[in-house]
Amino acid sequence: MVLRRRVALVAVAVAATPLVLGGCTTERKAAVRPAEQVVPSPELTVTPADLSRNVPLSAEVVPLVTGGKITAVRIVDEAGTAVGAQPREDGSAWVPTAPLRPQHTYTASVTATGDSGRTTTRTSSFTTAAASTKPQVSSTLYFADKQTYGTAMPVTIGFDPPIARSARADVQRRLFVTTSPPQPGAWSWVDDGSQVYYRAPDFWRPGTTISVRAGLTGLPIGKSHVGDADRTATSRIGRQVSLEVDNATKQMRVLRDGKLIRRIPVSLGKRSTPTSSGKMVIMEKHQYTTFDTRGEPNGGYVVNVEDAQRLTWGGEFIHGAPWSVSDQGHRNVSHGCTNISAANADWLMGVTRVGDLVTFTGTEVRLQSGNGWTAWNTSWGQFVKGSALPVPADLRPAPASTPPARAVAGGVPTPGPSASGG
Repeated sequence: MVLRRRVALVAVAVAATPLVLGGCTTERKAAVRPAEQVVPSPELTVTPADLSRNVPLSAEVVPLVTGGKITAVRIVDEAGTAVGAQPREDGSAWVPTAPLRPQHTYTASVTATGDSGRTTTRTSSFTTAAASTKPQVSSTLYFADKQTYGTAMPVTIGFDPPIARSARADVQRRLFVTTSPPQPGAWSWVDDGSQVYYRAPDFWRPGTTISVRAGLTGLPIGKSHVGDADRTATSRIGRQVSLEVDNATKQMRVLRDGKLIRRIPVSLGKRSTPTSSGKMVIMEKHQYTTFDTRGEPNGGYVVNVEDAQRLTWGGEFIHGAPWSVSDQGHRNVSHGCTNISAANADWLMGVTRVGDLVTFTGTEVRLQSGNGWTAWNTSWGQFVKGSALPVPADLRPAPASTPPARAVAGGVPTPGPSASGG
């Protein structure tokens, strides 16, 4: 009897064990899952706003995004044909590669993508204004297509009437230059607004390709004018040639790749009509031309010349002057031009290009800003002060680790205001 009771107690104890374990299991708490986070889509607005009318022909598509970045922009016209557009370097706007047409409707579709991959797309349809009846500012791009220029060639644009200071930033935003290989530069305005120059801190490297667009069609310029046209050109930079003219010695030094290749005796402007001192750029080359100075101060003559190379709008040229050969290298007898012999002038025409640098020293007067392409006549620090938009602080001339080459340098622009010489 005693043995049976012990077996029964053991059986009870074993049977009770699962109840204890079961009790522990029922007291466990279920794992709490965190609330699922909602990732917002990027916020996006587009200018011109949807259904805008009377939009300028120079309009750009300007997206403003928060919480993402622009990943697609497409612009089409009324027929659904894609309109080419390129982003600005800072991504602030997409610029149509050709002027928009007046009184046409365009649709811009812009997509922004956030870090999470979520996207937002906004579509804006807008209608351009009629062709403006306001007077146009006439622009001239002194950078022709498919040419080879010298290494000092600035991209120059002339304006008539000149651009007021208050409108220069708007105009400058529509001036585009790309270089291959990259050699960034800056724009700088002549004080009176009649010209703007683009150059790099250093002379262009030989072999560089430069593409220019002045996208001014229909651009509002101040309250009373609009831009006249879009102008484009792509050309390259050739070898390095420069000329140095010293009034003290009455000699011209011709350098190629920094090496002297010829000395040429010169006769410069006499005291009443002096040659300017400063850094000039060859602007035009003429095998034959006529100087007609009738009606000009210190003028009154007409003369036919050969092998003439323009340096200033005011009428300073390098040209053949067989009548002054006995004076060349000794005394100044010209009306401001650089006289050289016919043989030397013919040889020099075969060496130089438009865009080559010509430096004059030791004469009675300084070269005036804007009298020719005077982009190199100031330091880089002074040059960038003429920009209507900020210039990157790290854009500056390369440090000279060795003494620089004595200078630098190949196209034919439209003649400037005066064709005088002497």
